Amino acid sequence: MMYMSICFISFIFLFLFSMFLIILGFYFILNDMIYFIEWEIISLNSSSIVMTFLFDWMSLMFMGFVFFISSLVILYSDDYMSGDMNINRFILLVLMFVLSMMFLIISPNLISILLGWDGLGLVSYCLVIYYQNIKSYNAGMLTALSNRVGDVCLLMAIAWMLNFGSWNYIYYLELLKGSFEMEIISFLVVLAAMTKSAQIPFSSWLPAAMAAPTPVSALVHSSTLVTAGVFLLIRFSVIFSDWLNIFLLFISGLTMFMAGLGANFEYDLKKIIALSTLSQLGLMMSILSMGFSILAFFHLLTHALFKALLFMCAGMVIHVMKDSQDIRFMGNLSLQMPLTSTCLCISNFALCGMPFLAGFYSKDLILEMVSLSYVNIFGFFLFFFSTGLTVCYSFRLFYYTLCGDFNMLSMFNMYEVSMSMIKGMIGLLIMAIMGGSFLSWVIFPTPLLICLPFYLKTFVLLVSFLGGWFGYEISSINIGNKLMSIKFYLYSSFMGSMWFMPYLSTYGLSNLPLYLGYKSYKVFDSGWSEYFGGQGMYMLFMYMGKVNQWWQYNNLKFFLMFFVMWIVMLMFMLMI
Repeated sequence: MMYMSICFISFIFLFLFSMFLIILGFYFILNDMIYFIEWEIISLNSSSIVMTFLFDWMSLMFMGFVFFISSLVILYSDDYMSGDMNINRFILLVLMFVLSMMFLIISPNLISILLGWDGLGLVSYCLVIYYQNIKSYNAGMLTALSNRVGDVCLLMAIAWMLNFGSWNYIYYLELLKGSFEMEIISFLVVLAAMTKSAQIPFSSWLPAAMAAPTPVSALVHSSTLVTAGVFLLIRFSVIFSDWLNIFLLFISGLTMFMAGLGANFEYDLKKIIALSTLSQLGLMMSILSMGFSILAFFHLLTHALFKALLFMCAGMVIHVMKDSQDIRFMGNLSLQMPLTSTCLCISNFALCGMPFLAGFYSKDLILEMVSLSYVNIFGFFLFFFSTGLTVCYSFRLFYYTLCGDFNMLSMFNMYEVSMSMIKGMIGLLIMAIMGGSFLSWVIFPTPLLICLPFYLKTFVLLVSFLGGWFGYEISSINIGNKLMSIKFYLYSSFMGSMWFMPYLSTYGLSNLPLYLGYKSYKVFDSGWSEYFGGQGMYMLFMYMGKVNQWWQYNNLKFFLMFFVMWIVMLMFMLMI
């Protein structure tokens, strides 16, 4: 009897289920179908607890993509985590993660969404601290606490929905559009989505979460956790008022710009890809805030494909580099690891929006709709400049990893070691090439023709080419020690540290409470309260005890005198 590992069983189950869900999603969108399934869990004295599931083309296709990516990630993990003694525990954690995401996707109810939402937060904490060291613990705590802010916002939204008589928000969206309660609920939902999708000022946890194993990063940054916030906003986007849309556009545009800028100063391979995820999340949220929720969903799906592949390639490179993640040590990988380099190039080109790859169809459409829409010069600048920055850090990554000389040890042999990892990557490679066009034919069956002036039509490509050229030029410049050293260091530390956000999220929030706690402990617990409280009582009783001892250690006449005093007092009391 052949022994089948938990990885292989999970891969087969998830892959077959994903194919079924994607085909079902196509069937639903072509026939314009939506199904609500209600499951009555318990009924007591005419009060029933009912769980509702929403199956429409959006939830089915998203679930199919999550299952597809997670199946290939688990196949990839079979070799990547093969040295781990607890690989079964790791796979079960990943499966719990996917299950939490399912709850979130198919729920039209805020209570069951909270189940998935909290499940994602909890399991992501377990996965981030999987490699047990101080860096992982810090990253896990930052991730968990940042996400708790969003959980509290969701709980407050649930409390506000008590006004409506049911938590099935989907029934009230059109009905109560513009009402005061819905304004508050939509603001709380936006706040919750901002924490989960790591928008400013909650961005610092996303690069920190890179402490997790690479297969987890591939799953988290493509189709789960960070996209949960975007998906929730797509569901709620009907009720957003104008001021909320403007607020969301401003925040997400700045996030997109900040992440693109930060990635150009980063040397950690996984953090560069994490910041590119943050940039793409900003793009999804900003186009969603302009009213194009279907476009945001389309980009969410295409981005999931090439970003998972990008992380898998990074994982393979880190694996053969003996766990070194610094891109300055890499170089000339295209000769030593041709297949991985090909996958890395294709996924990076898809991220840049190279024509006819997956990212092009969604990204080009988004930017053309921005050109067509009523948006001011600041918003227009953020969109296009961030796109240029994306190509810029992608070409910088090419330069460091695939070109130039190899900078590790001189006698260092590198080769693509694992078949399971390659199979997982090739599965996503096919989808990263074909997925975008396939999805665009299904989601937009009527071809979209956007009429723009020639200079605006070609502006996207121009910005991309300029960004690529600029990225190549920057990475080939060696900045000397004396050339604006202090000034350049200040700029690079400001931009490279995501505008000091990690410091503000950690020291900025905890420093003052810790200082106040120390002072209160010093002044009260170890100070006046101790003097007048515990220690003061102790000293008083000690003194009284000494006085008592002094009395008792004296002459017999003292005792006789006391005895006479007691007798006299007793007689006096009896006479009264």
